[in-house]
Amino acid sequence: MKKIAILGSTGSIGTSTLNVVAAFPGNLKVIGLAAGRNTPALRKQIEKFNPKWVAVGNEAAAAKLRSDLKGRKLRTGVLAGEEGLNTIIEDPIVEAVVLAVSGAVGLKPALATLKAGKQLALANKESLVMGGELLLRASRRFRAPILPIDSEHSALFQLLEHCRPRDVRRLFLTASGGPFLHRSRKSLRRVTPKEALSHPVWKMGKKVSIDSATLMNKGLEIIEAHHLFGMTADRIRTVIHPQSRVHALVELKDGSFLAHLGIPDMKIPIAYALSYPDRWELNLTPLSLGDLGELAFSPADERLFPALRLAYAALAQGGTMPAVLSIANEVAVDSFLKKWISFPQIIELVERVMNRRKENPRVSLEAIEAAARWARRESLLVLSRWS
Repeated sequence: MKKIAILGSTGSIGTSTLNVVAAFPGNLKVIGLAAGRNTPALRKQIEKFNPKWVAVGNEAAAAKLRSDLKGRKLRTGVLAGEEGLNTIIEDPIVEAVVLAVSGAVGLKPALATLKAGKQLALANKESLVMGGELLLRASRRFRAPILPIDSEHSALFQLLEHCRPRDVRRLFLTASGGPFLHRSRKSLRRVTPKEALSHPVWKMGKKVSIDSATLMNKGLEIIEAHHLFGMTADRIRTVIHPQSRVHALVELKDGSFLAHLGIPDMKIPIAYALSYPDRWELNLTPLSLGDLGELAFSPADERLFPALRLAYAALAQGGTMPAVLSIANEVAVDSFLKKWISFPQIIELVERVMNRRKENPRVSLEAIEAAARWARRESLLVLSRWS
């Protein structure tokens, strides 16, 4: 039985992970849970899975949760903040950590997991985007594997297991194109947050849904793939595939392509990351090849999807520029959800902040944190001028 912790347990990936745990009670045991503000959902998870530890954002929330749990037949310790996360991660019982939080806050727990020698099941894009070099260095030094949970990277991981590195020509990430694939650029200025959150295929958290609508999600995945699979930027491409049944492709040097197909359900990559190198039988409706119909692919035009161009630019510049990209995008997405800016201004804000960045130091945790603080300040400054 693998003993796991789930950081971000009340979000989309976290709840899907707990569904996998419930489906395989003889294979998985929850030792720790961590959540942000959704304490009502966390209380239900505590009652169902009875973890040894839970962690919430601050001591006030922890005190309230302790009070709510008082008198119940539970032996769950309630922790708070970064110290609480580290206590869960470093517990000797924990073998694997599912990092399901969204945003830059994932970098430190990802690094802590690897330094503790634990398996990192990674669904947090931003940690690899901002600190890919740091995470890979820690993974090698402490012999702690990183297993991707993103559907596209899980697909590539599985495909590349059957390839010799010298035989691989290019990697292809697929993108549905989001809810605005066939909208004119002019009409996007009238897009509402509600419309942007309505992804045609996947059910995801708010930030990931907006990133999918701008295709910044795919831009972040390009940087992720570079770190995870050691591929240069010119060997990682994106294609629009509205049906979302082909999750990734590998092009081989003889012109052959290998493709990973499956239904769009995050429980599949989650279960694979937790069962690897085994594969568990999931009780899901299988993909029906006879009912697939047309599988369409088209190039991802960087003129129509400028987020891709910015991601390639950040990767080319290296250093802390991917951190600047990631943080500026976080601020921009949050501002759009609050209706402070229009949908096209999300990418416009990111580009302006990147263009204002003059320094680009070598990667270290301190340099990344400094770049993140700078990017947040600059993003807010641009917003204030716009307003």
